[in-house]
Amino acid sequence: MPRTTKIVFLGASSASFGLSMFRDLFASPVLAGSTLTLVGRNPATLGRMTELAKLLNARSGAGLVIEHTTDRRAALDGAGFVINATAIDRNRLWKQDFEVPKKHGIRHTLGENGGPGGLFFTLRTLPLVFDFIRDIEELCPNALFLNYSNPESRIILALGRYTKVRHIGLCHGIFMGRDAIAYIMQMPREEIEVWGAGLNHFQCLMQIRHRDTGEDLYPRFRAAEQSFDPDAWRFTRRLYRAFGYWLTCSDDHLGEYLPYGWEAGENGYDFDQDERWRGEFLNQLDGVLGGTMPIPQWWTEPSGERGAAVIAAMLHDQKRFIESGIVLNRGVIPNLPAELAVEVPVTVDAAGVHPVSLGPLPDPIAKLMLMQASVQQLAVEAAVHASKELALQALLIDPVINSAVAAEKILDELWEINRPYIRKCV
Repeated sequence: MPRTTKIVFLGASSASFGLSMFRDLFASPVLAGSTLTLVGRNPATLGRMTELAKLLNARSGAGLVIEHTTDRRAALDGAGFVINATAIDRNRLWKQDFEVPKKHGIRHTLGENGGPGGLFFTLRTLPLVFDFIRDIEELCPNALFLNYSNPESRIILALGRYTKVRHIGLCHGIFMGRDAIAYIMQMPREEIEVWGAGLNHFQCLMQIRHRDTGEDLYPRFRAAEQSFDPDAWRFTRRLYRAFGYWLTCSDDHLGEYLPYGWEAGENGYDFDQDERWRGEFLNQLDGVLGGTMPIPQWWTEPSGERGAAVIAAMLHDQKRFIESGIVLNRGVIPNLPAELAVEVPVTVDAAGVHPVSLGPLPDPIAKLMLMQASVQQLAVEAAVHASKELALQALLIDPVINSAVAAEKILDELWEINRPYIRKCV
């Protein structure tokens, strides 16, 4: 008899990530007979995404049972896997995370995973995540928690410190790095294999190899990069030329962690473009659900995310290699602190998630990343204990902050904005 499970998708009403997860789950025939329970807070949006899930499930023949509910606890009862893609009032609060520090003279980029924005994402997100975790501990203690929400490194660090619930963070940044390498070398990305280790959105590609022959492609890449378009990946390439290794996953994400990261671009996230895209997607979705538009071909193809692969590997003991997962370090990268969330290759089977060590990072790269280690550790403690005192300390050790006066003003202003969401987690 085929082995089945219950997969709970928290944040399933997310227009962008919801579709990506559907594309992967419905492309995995080994999940046939399993139940996919979609959970969201907005009944109207959740209803539309449920219709889409049922349509794609039927079109693919994946054979999942689709449910939906706004009752999280009812959904979690008996779950084997819990996917988290939630965010609290994401764009409105994120915009404040970027604009308030800028107003006080802090030059930064994005404001999501590093700098003051990363701190306040942590302060408001961890209490919600720990609500999920407490429910999981009670209702499905053996489930695997798959996190896609930012700030990934801080969420996974908090879970590693304060819960026994099994968990992994997943991100496609390693593939963005591979695609950049392929583009610069003008090679098909399918022929390139990259091995990276480091922090989320701050990985070092320690090896670049030809997937079929095993050839070391770094020499070829170094030659190609020298004559490539100087305006492409300018910030990443400046670091590459200084340190000798390509860092993922993009100029703006790398820039979040570094005091000179604003050189990657000070415009922040393009919220207007995001809103336009969401509006276009929802219009297209209505057309597909209403039968006036065909299902776009790419909606039925895998997205490249690895959540479905992790679930299938654990469910069927397939011993699957996953290029990149975010886990508690505990010596996997020996020259980074054990109490730190790192992003490394992992293998997955019925026994769980097993990090793969690539050995120590090159020493200068490790020292570059160590600047963030203490920031992330202190930010997690500030969020877990709802401590404004610790939050100020986390700001004052953050390399993005260049003024103690500005740090205090940013803290006061953003703390008030986020006060409804900040509370003790343990």
